[in-house]
Amino acid sequence: MQERLSYDPFVLPFTFGMVYIIVYLIVAMARVINALPKEDKQRLAKGIFSKKIFISIKEIFLECLIHRKIFKHNKWLGFMHMSIAFGWFMMILLAHIEVKLYAPTRFNLPYYPIFFRYFMMETETTLRGGLLFFLMDFFLLLTLTGVGMAMYKRINKRRFGMRRTTRLRLGDTIAMYTLWAIFPLRLLAESFTSNVSGGSFLTRGFGLVFENFVSNPDHTLPIWWAYSIALGIFMVALPHSRFMHIPTEMLLIVLRNSGIKVEKKNKGIATISIYSCSRCGMCLDPCQMVSAARLNNRASVYFLRQVRHKEKETENTANACLMCGRCVQACPVGIDSCAIKQNVRDQRSLPTGTEQQYSYLPQPIASEIKPEILYFAGCMTHLTPGIKQSMEAIFKHANVNYQFMDEKGSICCGRPLLLAGQTAAGERLIETNKKIIAESGAKILVTSCPICYRAFNETYNLPIKVLHHTEYLERLIDEGRIKPQKSLKNFVYHDSCELSRYSNIYKQPRNVLRSIAYLQPTPYDGKDGICCGGSIGSTLLTSTQRRKIAIDAANKLTEKQPDCLVTSCPLCKKTFDNTTATDVKDIAQVVKEALIIE
Repeated sequence: MQERLSYDPFVLPFTFGMVYIIVYLIVAMARVINALPKEDKQRLAKGIFSKKIFISIKEIFLECLIHRKIFKHNKWLGFMHMSIAFGWFMMILLAHIEVKLYAPTRFNLPYYPIFFRYFMMETETTLRGGLLFFLMDFFLLLTLTGVGMAMYKRINKRRFGMRRTTRLRLGDTIAMYTLWAIFPLRLLAESFTSNVSGGSFLTRGFGLVFENFVSNPDHTLPIWWAYSIALGIFMVALPHSRFMHIPTEMLLIVLRNSGIKVEKKNKGIATISIYSCSRCGMCLDPCQMVSAARLNNRASVYFLRQVRHKEKETENTANACLMCGRCVQACPVGIDSCAIKQNVRDQRSLPTGTEQQYSYLPQPIASEIKPEILYFAGCMTHLTPGIKQSMEAIFKHANVNYQFMDEKGSICCGRPLLLAGQTAAGERLIETNKKIIAESGAKILVTSCPICYRAFNETYNLPIKVLHHTEYLERLIDEGRIKPQKSLKNFVYHDSCELSRYSNIYKQPRNVLRSIAYLQPTPYDGKDGICCGGSIGSTLLTSTQRRKIAIDAANKLTEKQPDCLVTSCPLCKKTFDNTTATDVKDIAQVVKEALIIE
């Protein structure tokens, strides 16, 4: 191939856009890294200069280019994203290879690979050149296919496994339409010059169609200008649109694999997480505030947008959230939007005079006989007394030496205060509870509430083992200390958010229930579990809105008309009561009923 030209003014819009986005990203990245705490900067350095960087590179390839998680959700949606991202990446890579092979002296010109077909003239066809021409046309066709699917998705989202899509801001609209324009314009531009600079099946084919209209080479310039302008506009609009996720998602993966988490003290990774939201809308359908309560503006995708643009509704959206984690589970980028909402809540401070001393709590009493088990029922279990009564009966039947930590009530694990943003009050309560637990001398702490279980495991840093009662019941059965009788009843099990998604307890309750009855599967098992609607995570939902969510969830779980809907959370049981004709019981209750207890 022979060089025709090395410069033309039409490259200026692209060059300006490229310089703008590079400068913007360098400044933004510097600010993010600077905002990281010292220990996280050290983690990042270790993550980059260790084998973790190879894990990050693999994840970037699979998630940012191939879009593996989206493929798992819906193959057509995954193919659409993959074809645009991977196709464009390969065209850029191949263009640089072409310049290195045929015009190495122009490799330092940033615009040259992008407009290679305009500046170079084909003089002979080689196997190597023919292969590159074919690959360039192939990946251009792949990308055009993705763009066509994206256009179709805007009018028929259900074909891609989505009932809802996000509303666009002005910046999103500009960036989206210019992105859609880039590749058809590239096809036209390269087709118009294919008789001079070469091409393959796609550009040559279109070139033959258009050759009667572009017999004069000067007629090709307007389309090259249009292509350059589209590229320039997209790159200038990118930081101010949802497409900012393209560069920030890669940094988020590196930060996350380096062990850096979203915490209230860490604004750096929280900022990157917010900008990494592509607003794909995949969190809309799983959000029960949207699907059941019709609160469309409360979804995580809109919360992240509100934080990014400092909108007034940010705090209300954060406080309304159920914090069930279904949006986090569905997010193809893995953004922990619940942690970011918690950060917003934690920014609030208590009014003067509201400090709690907790002097009313029972003081630790040392016992000569140390109990085997310290049982903590939790606030919600006291409001569903059948659960704690069942656990006490099971303890006695199994001859367990236990002590009832909150038998007289009054003690809270502190997590509701932390969720409400009252961090200082919650921490004082935690310290009080830690003293009581330490003085008990017990080796195992058993709780019936998943909210308490998570608090004890994640916040308390206890020196003893913490078990949810589903785990402990499985242990008693495995050890032969209790022997429940199996019946012919059909059960469905509800995975509570705190116990399943957040605490990864799935098998234990199912093992217990299979020893008692037949366990029916549902589409909402495991990580796809649905929220009961009663979550203490939300401080703004009305009772009517909560009931809509609860009825919708109960109807979905009992669609096959089981004999019993079994829960493992007192709050879920209380919420589901009176929402369905199906009997609702806690797992401790069905175990107790399956035992022969005098």
